[in-house]
Amino acid sequence: MIASAQTGAAATFGRRRLKDRAFTAFLWACGGVALVPLGVIAYYVVRRGLPALSVAFFTKTPAGPLDPSAGGMVQSFIGSGLIVGMACLISIPLGILTAIYLSEYGRGRIADAIRFVAEILLSTPSIVAGLVVSAVVVTAMRSFSAIAGSLAISLLMWPVITRATEEILRLVPQELREGALALGLPRWKVILRIVIPTAGAGILTAMMLAVARGLGETAPILLTALGSDYVNSSPWRPTDAVPLRIYDYARQPLEALQQVAWGGAITLMVGVLVLSIGARVLSARQERRLR
Repeated sequence: MIASAQTGAAATFGRRRLKDRAFTAFLWACGGVALVPLGVIAYYVVRRGLPALSVAFFTKTPAGPLDPSAGGMVQSFIGSGLIVGMACLISIPLGILTAIYLSEYGRGRIADAIRFVAEILLSTPSIVAGLVVSAVVVTAMRSFSAIAGSLAISLLMWPVITRATEEILRLVPQELREGALALGLPRWKVILRIVIPTAGAGILTAMMLAVARGLGETAPILLTALGSDYVNSSPWRPTDAVPLRIYDYARQPLEALQQVAWGGAITLMVGVLVLSIGARVLSARQERRLR
């Protein structure tokens, strides 16, 4: 009887191991199939955009229509840095403070309302954010500007930072908070010195994901910053951005301008890819740290 029981247990274990391996192979196959379109897109963008990359591409402003291939997109890179940089200055502190409130203090209707607003903004089309800022800020200022573009991008970045940071802070073990409180530390010092450093990698991941989303938006920039052919460092004037320049050049009949657009696409793709991979690496490190 014991031998038959052992034989049955071994057979059951063998069937379960076989099912586990089969399901693992199925998941890897699904992942490979999902990567095929991404690989095709990346290959096509690199093949079309690589010839446009040169020193002039990163150092010169757009040239005239007689020789558009001699120009570049330096004003777009500076404009994207200005707009996204100001959006980070607005959305990152606000998002982290909101997440701290929701995870450490938020109870009741106010916290539920904030979460509801964040969830709504997460699913709101980006063009709606651009229309709102255009109707409120651009109309009041009577001018397109980089600050208006950064406010529109902030509306898209803030909910990403808030919701992701809140979930990361909730993963910090409660025992760490209780131990620090038992030693006599006030609540704000526990959050500042214990909770936030423990969740630091996760918070940085949320910030990188938000920047990756804001970096590739076109519609809000078109409705608020408008664009420019010249280098601009003032937040109060119309400013160009990489997605906006790609959109503009892709609609032109000149093949040289379309090639410049492909060059902008490859730089934008590489930037978003680096941010996404970096966020994934930091997220995996945070998971191992909190185990």
